[in-house]
Amino acid sequence: MSGVVAVVVAYNRAELLAQCLDGLAEQVVAPRGVVVIDNASTDGSAQVARQHRVGAQVVSLPENTGGAGGFAAGIARALAVYPDARWVWLMDDDTVPTPGALEALLDAAARYPGQPAVLVSRAVWRDGTEHPMNRPRTRVGLTRSLHRHAEEAGCRQVRSASFVSVLMDVREVRAQGLPRAAFFLWNDDFEYTMRLLRHRVGLYVPQSVVRHLTRTLGSSDSDPGERFRFEVRNKMWTFRYGTGLGALDRLLYGLGTTRRWVRTYLGSTDRAALVRAGWRGAREGLGAPRPTTRILAATPVGDDVARLEAGAA
Repeated sequence: MSGVVAVVVAYNRAELLAQCLDGLAEQVVAPRGVVVIDNASTDGSAQVARQHRVGAQVVSLPENTGGAGGFAAGIARALAVYPDARWVWLMDDDTVPTPGALEALLDAAARYPGQPAVLVSRAVWRDGTEHPMNRPRTRVGLTRSLHRHAEEAGCRQVRSASFVSVLMDVREVRAQGLPRAAFFLWNDDFEYTMRLLRHRVGLYVPQSVVRHLTRTLGSSDSDPGERFRFEVRNKMWTFRYGTGLGALDRLLYGLGTTRRWVRTYLGSTDRAALVRAGWRGAREGLGAPRPTTRILAATPVGDDVARLEAGAA
């Protein structure tokens, strides 16, 4: 059994959650434990998780805290229950890992001539097409030798990752603390993995395959509507308060964000609604995000969160 604890965040997708847990139960290299955070689902997701053969520890939150709050809660509980864990493996409830997914991530970590902090699976859609929502960008500004080290391990160096099957070094998690629960939705994974990888190595591992069973195949900027509020607000918070961005990162991701927003606007079917959502996000982004400890204080993981954040501080 590995030193890996899997963390799954669930919200009203009981059927997909069952498939996700099936995938975890069928891993060639089994995780040591599984933690499921139920974000106040109303469709029986918590019951599905409790009855599943994978034997997950299930935590039901009193209200929906979004993916950001869910993963913060899940990491805190996982490291409280398994304090000697070496890795945490995050995924959404619509992610179904293939049987060799975890084995490939651990093999890549062992092959790389160093200590990667983050390893990312290749996410494919229902038809086997690589999912554009989860395709990480190659890290820029590195020497050719560092890129070669990754290539020799069958990987490539990346600067950030989504929370759709990402394996994270517990030591770096304890050093950096938790994802920002205030983000609720969007960019929480970007901001968090940028923090973890500012001075550490991240590897994209194409041999590790998961299926990301979204309704449609597309990136997250495909006509987001009212959710554009979170994109704008959370990007502003990332640039204002994030500690994972260096000078080059700010330039590159600032330009990338501008292009993304222009593309989103041009592709929108309701530009007026998009603009309203963007202005709302911008106003909220001028304030400061609430601390994760405060957001999760009244939940079953409140003490776990406070201890982990205090240790990082």
